This record gives sequence, structure tokens and C-alpha cells, in this order.
Amino acid sequence: ATGDEDVMAVLLETSIGDVVIDLHTNECPRTTKNFLKLCKIKYYNNVLFHNVTKDFIVQTGDPTGTGKGGDSIHKVLHGLARFFEDEIYPSFKHERKGTVSMASAGQNLNASQFLITLRDNCDALDGQQTVFGKVSEGFDVLAAINGTYCDEKGRPYQNIRIKHTIVLEDPFEDPQGLEAFIPEFSPTFAKDPDELHLEDSSPTRTAGTYVEQEDLEKEARSRAVLLELIGDLPDVDAKPPDESLFVCRLNPVTTDEDLEIIFSRFGKVETCDIIRDHQTGDSLNFAFVSFATKEDAETAYFKMDNALIDDRRVRVDFSQSMHSLWKNYRRFGRNGGAKHDSDRAYLIDIGQGDSHVHNVRAIGANGNSKGLSSMQNIRESNDHKGKNQLIATGDMRKLHERKRERK
Repeated sequence: ATGDEDVMAVLLETSIGDVVIDLHTNECPRTTKNFLKLCKIKYYNNVLFHNVTKDFIVQTGDPTGTGKGGDSIHKVLHGLARFFEDEIYPSFKHERKGTVSMASAGQNLNASQFLITLRDNCDALDGQQTVFGKVSEGFDVLAAINGTYCDEKGRPYQNIRIKHTIVLEDPFEDPQGLEAFIPEFSPTFAKDPDELHLEDSSPTRTAGTYVEQEDLEKEARSRAVLLELIGDLPDVDAKPPDESLFVCRLNPVTTDEDLEIIFSRFGKVETCDIIRDHQTGDSLNFAFVSFATKEDAETAYFKMDNALIDDRRVRVDFSQSMHSLWKNYRRFGRNGGAKHDSDRAYLIDIGQGDSHVHNVRAIGANGNSKGLSSMQNIRESNDHKGKNQLIATGDMRKLHERKRERK
């Protein structure tokens, strides 16, 4: 069997794109008929891709989303046998990405679940699963599924579902009683209140459809929750500080001190960090500059974007990075990153603990400038002690590093 007579049979509309599956209807009539009729009664609508094994397979077709459920069309229509027999042929192999086969529970235990290969040469499946089709369009969707973040059981953190199934061509007659199971409208999705995984909440964008701001906000938050789960965000409510700028296209010879002096023309610079290779120490040609106020950052942005620094025209934009907040978020949770948390982190680092934090705040309770002055004195005093120690040991590199940390 070569599959030259394959029928372009089913379009799967998923939450991340469309997939077209061509079926081996001549060689696997039992399996393809079962699949087509289940599609026809919308059995697969809103079903999860519940198991993703990266660079191997993705599995779906179980309405329970557990990998343990699913029935054949015979069980659905007439309450007969849940499973049906294999149709395995030596000439049909899992040798191409996009091969579609049954995800059976064992020999002759096929029901509704099926799998799609995510790479070539998945020969471990040959002779074990019935190959009944192949993906002809939608390989970008397979690539997206393959790249999704999953938990330890292979379940994507953000649910990927079959939204709709559209039968493009069906060469088989409908079994008796099927018409009664075909819904007039596609089933609506009802989220399980106990479901902890995120839904892909992006609205359908069709011609004439206006995407409401509320939908966009929900989508953005959903993706933020996903980034927090996989460790790319310290907290779902975290956002880049308004007073932080991102500077790129720097000359490799530009130093932190040079950049700080240049940007300090526009206001007090809290931090100025050129990002460097952690092994060689070489500049990666971009930096983060944080000001004391948002207004100073805005002024610097308008004045310095496309400015010439060390014979290089740099680009400046407002930072979208959490670079300056990660340390405090790890220590203090969702409120981390505020000025008092930064002070608290500093005092803990130098061994003065939380009790000293309360003393500093008490000093400034009746006047913020006193509290600020006290905190500055602590930093300057500790910095002075550190400088004496470093000068005594001749470690000038660490002295420069400490200088940058304290600014």
C-alpha cells in the first residue's frame, strides 16, 4: 500500500491552528470509518492534546483528558464493544513526521484515542499501532505543540484542544442511528471549575470580528501565568519598572562607569549594569540603566536614543526585562522590587537583619528624608569599610564591582 489514493478527509481546528489529515480509507476501512464517524458526531470537539512527548508523539482523542477514556463509534451508538481490531500493515510505518495512528491500549484495543508523530523515524511504534493517516497541512501547528511547556506527565501547562472537526470527505455510509447523534450546533465548551491548567483564551479572529480589550487582557494574563509556572516571570503580577531603560548596540569598550556618567546627566542613576558573558567577562553590548524616578528615565530615553557613545549609535527603549527585580522577588514575593525591599535585601546581605530594617523605617516615620539619609549612611559606611579591605588586599577588580553594586 502506498497511500496514493489517500482521501483528504478531516480538518482539525485546534486552539493553535488547523491540521488537515489524509486518511488511508482503502487500506484501513475499519479504523478510518470509526475516526470519521466520531468526527461527524463532534466527539472530538474540545478534547485535549493530553500527552506531549517532545520530538516523539502527541496524543489526543480522549474526552476525559486522562489517557484512560474514549469509546469506539460502536459503543457510542449502540452500547456494543468499546474496542475494535487492529489494521496493521508492514508497508505503513511511522517513518515521517505527521504520521497518524491509533493510540491503542494493547493488541486489538482501539477506541477513540490517536497519536501524531512529531519527528521522522518513530520506528518503535511500527507493528504496534494502526497507521491510518498522515498530516498533509499544519506542520507549523505540530511544531508549536512540540515546543510547548509540559508538566512531568507530558500535559501542556496551557491547554491545547481540538476546537472543531470538519469532515471534508467521507466515503463510508453512516451506520444506523448515527444521525440522531449529530448535533445541530457544535458543542460549547464548559470549563471544569476544578481544572488548574490554563486555557488558551485567545478569541477567534474572523473577518468582521472585533477583539474586545477585555479579551486581550485575559489572554495577556493567561500567558503571564504560564510564564510564572515555567519560571520566566517571578510573579504573574510582576511588571518591568517604569524607571528602567534598556540600552543596546553598545561598543564593547564602553564600561559601566562610562555609561553611568553619561546617563547621570538626566537624573540620579540607581543602577547601571552592562551585561557580560559569565565566562569571559566580555560585554554583550547591551545594558540596563535604572533611574530614581520615571521622569528622569523618560528624559534620558528621548535624549539618548540614537545617540553616539564611543563611536557607536546606541538604541534606548524602556526595559521589558525583570533583570533588576528577580533578586527581591525571590526573597520577598510579589511585593519585591519596591525601594524598601531593596533596602531590606541590602541590610540582610551585610548581616544587620530585619530588626535594623525596622529601626531605619522608624527613623523616617516622621520624615522620609531622615529615613533615606539613614539608609544612605549605612550604605556609605559599609562601602567605605569594604573599600579599605579591598585596597589592603589589592583586589581592584572587586573594588570596581562593589562600587557598581552600591550605586
